[in-house]
Amino acid sequence: MIQVWNDHRPAGVLDRLERGGSTFAYTPGLSPEHAVSLTMPLRVQSWDWRRGLLPIFDMNLPEGALRERLLRRFAKATGHFDDFDLLTVVGRTQLGRLRYSGLGEDLDETVPFQSVDDILRARRDGGLYDYLIEEFARYSGVSGVQPKVLIRDETKLSAANGRQPSIRGATHIVKLWDPRDYPELAANEYFCLMAARKAGLAVPETWLGETGEALVVERFDLTATGGYLGLEDFCVLNGVNTAAKYNGGYETKVFKRLRDFMAPADAAPASQQLFRLFVLNCALRNGDAHLKNFALLTPVSGGATLAPVYDVVTTTAYLPHDTMALLLDGSSSWPDAKRLMGLGQTRADLSRAQVTAILEQTADALSECWPLAQSYFKGSSAPDVGERMGAAWREGVRDSLGLTARRAKAAPLRASSGKPTAASQIAVLDYLDRLGGTFDGSVRSLARALHMPESTAGQAIKVLTTRGLVLRSAKRLSRTAPRK
Repeated sequence: MIQVWNDHRPAGVLDRLERGGSTFAYTPGLSPEHAVSLTMPLRVQSWDWRRGLLPIFDMNLPEGALRERLLRRFAKATGHFDDFDLLTVVGRTQLGRLRYSGLGEDLDETVPFQSVDDILRARRDGGLYDYLIEEFARYSGVSGVQPKVLIRDETKLSAANGRQPSIRGATHIVKLWDPRDYPELAANEYFCLMAARKAGLAVPETWLGETGEALVVERFDLTATGGYLGLEDFCVLNGVNTAAKYNGGYETKVFKRLRDFMAPADAAPASQQLFRLFVLNCALRNGDAHLKNFALLTPVSGGATLAPVYDVVTTTAYLPHDTMALLLDGSSSWPDAKRLMGLGQTRADLSRAQVTAILEQTADALSECWPLAQSYFKGSSAPDVGERMGAAWREGVRDSLGLTARRAKAAPLRASSGKPTAASQIAVLDYLDRLGGTFDGSVRSLARALHMPESTAGQAIKVLTTRGLVLRSAKRLSRTAPRK
């Protein structure tokens, strides 16, 4: 049996049910606000599930390579290893507010310290992937086919979360990629998230490693006091396990379900942001926008909110004929502007003018980001991935948004030597764009804001100044072509 904790309180007990099922019973006297899921309100009767783990407990189980690594490690010792066993291994560190321990054991969510700066610095031994998987797999209750691990570096929390020296749990997600399968996947997602931010969507702080080997994402479920918000993806909200993440249509499984679990006053703006994200996914050609890649955040008290954007990539850079993960109007084909207009009006209560504005803003966001992405990929380990991303973005803008590609608002970054702009230089430029083009402060303070070594920030500024892309005067750093 497994003890389930919610907000550091014993919430109930999870046990196996017959052959292959699970059952959960709440702790007597628990307050209603500490229910483990929006779909599982407090009650005396147990919650039974005949097919594996109940969805809320299944939500964060690792998939793909990380799951296989854990299976190989622990199956040898136990001779048996199913989802229930996997939850006992990774359950003490999870995304969201739930934690797990053995029955009668105290909760221990301590994660070893791992410097984010060390992950972001360029490595030449090619060992980052194996090191992080080996050291942090057992602390990583986070779903996804591509390997992701949870680490703790409380010194690198952004101003939004503040530094919390008392934090012992994970503070960041590190996303890795195997270049033999999906080269430059971390960079692919980095630039897609940059586009999401410029399109007006909430995006957690992200940093791309100097060699593109990893993407570091600050957890967006942290609270200002060092605790965690609840997190429920749309598999959970639809009452299905991870295996069903590609089943159903966006209209009912995503847009309608959001309204089912949000207060009416909150649901309207959240639906509009959800529509904005859907439009972006179509423009980027993200064919992996399945039920697990949308989620709600749930505080202990107060209403649910739409989670920030995560897991957004241009999948057609690797799978040229990829289509949407779910159905729209019964079809998985990429929609045109007419179908997007219908979705925005019927499911997000938007006017024609508002939908048109979102399509145009999305096209502008991609145009702003593409010069930075293009410069990175030209000198990357897989420039052909960048070429396919560019083609996919142009196709998405043309065929789904019904627009022609906007003229980029920033000139492509090219050194006179022909060498590409490094990830640190791209991070500086993107940060300046987000500030409106100007930063007042020392190199040290800029380095802290970008979570990179001071020497790396200084070198990036030096190169960008030489190229005429930024101007430096005293403690002011300015973009020569700031975002308009």
